[in-house]
Amino acid sequence: MNMAGSMNRGTSITLHDNGTLNVPENPVLVFIEGDGIGPDISRAAAKVFDAGVHKAYDGKRQVQWQEALAGEKAFAETGQWLPEETLDMLRQYVVGIKGPLTTPVGGGIRSLNVTLRQVLDLYACVRPVRYFKGVPAPVRFPEKVDMVVFRENTEDVYAGIEWPAGSPEANQLASYIKEHLNKEIRPDSAIGIKPMSKMASQRLVRRAIRHALDQGYQSVTLVHKGNIMKYTEGAFRQWGYELAETEFPEQTVSEAEVYEKYEGKTPQGRVVIKDRIADMMFQQALLRPDEYDVLAMPNLNGDYLSDALAAQVGGLGMAPGANIGDQVAVFEATHGTAPKYAGQDKVNPSSLILSGAMMFDYIGWREVGNLIRTSLEATVSAGVVTYDLARQMSDAQEVKCSEFADAIVEHM
Repeated sequence: MNMAGSMNRGTSITLHDNGTLNVPENPVLVFIEGDGIGPDISRAAAKVFDAGVHKAYDGKRQVQWQEALAGEKAFAETGQWLPEETLDMLRQYVVGIKGPLTTPVGGGIRSLNVTLRQVLDLYACVRPVRYFKGVPAPVRFPEKVDMVVFRENTEDVYAGIEWPAGSPEANQLASYIKEHLNKEIRPDSAIGIKPMSKMASQRLVRRAIRHALDQGYQSVTLVHKGNIMKYTEGAFRQWGYELAETEFPEQTVSEAEVYEKYEGKTPQGRVVIKDRIADMMFQQALLRPDEYDVLAMPNLNGDYLSDALAAQVGGLGMAPGANIGDQVAVFEATHGTAPKYAGQDKVNPSSLILSGAMMFDYIGWREVGNLIRTSLEATVSAGVVTYDLARQMSDAQEVKCSEFADAIVEHM
């Protein structure tokens, strides 16, 4: 992206005491270009973002873009994969967007994405999944899929607390568990710990319920494996219901109450809180997708299910996402770096473009978000698509990554 330059005209977004954003007419937004195909899709997305803002507000509002370094570009320029300056910039400017980042092989940092989430406490991974007309999809009725996944981002098996089989730590832990807790672990076992706290579970569910209320959704479903993992995932379910009951008593109702108290009819204006066991939810996502709106779940369930839902509507290339905390929000392409296509101006930039639409919704510029989504849908419906979609369509006009962005701008 060639977007940093007019920084002197930009103003920082700030946070009110209640956590809402104070957004100026010329906000500074941080961008991280990304690795591999990152530069290609970032350039394409920037074109769409700036055109959308100009079209929506006729020049009265303008984004000032500030580049921050992460990944290979950061390592080449600073010797660090994730410089402290980048983290400080995101904290200062509150909202950012990033392309895909490579995970360094070997020692050092485990995953740049996971590190960003943990260091900035971006505890909610939010992924809306819906169908765009014209996109090839493997299911018969992809248009029935319209869900928003809220995935807890900081705990569960992703906490990274694990030891290899045969290591002194694994052996010591196995001995302790046998001696003090009377549970047998096979001697050649690797061991991982799955922490799940009430605080982290409830703040995730709180954000999911608020989103459902703000956007007019009818239900929030807690997706868990609590029938087996009773004290972790089972607790997630229990804590979710408790939070709804204590913090949103007038705005929510449990699915059980709908049948016990209201004869199966949801009271006007209430969001139904329900829960489903994770494996059953995969089946429901295929067979009865129109019965689900917002899904809240622990980390691993959310990872699996968000990708499975994206597959129903055309794949990760069409799936936007964000990592949101109480202080900072980072929007992102949900796919990988695809290094073999780097610099070829070939790949589909839709994931990053749609993540940008989410970002504009988040800062309250919904006119831009809506314009981007409708223009992208019109472009795909007209059969103007990148290679990944063209090869699945019979009469498509295959275009480059940059040309696809141009076509979206034309449809505005």
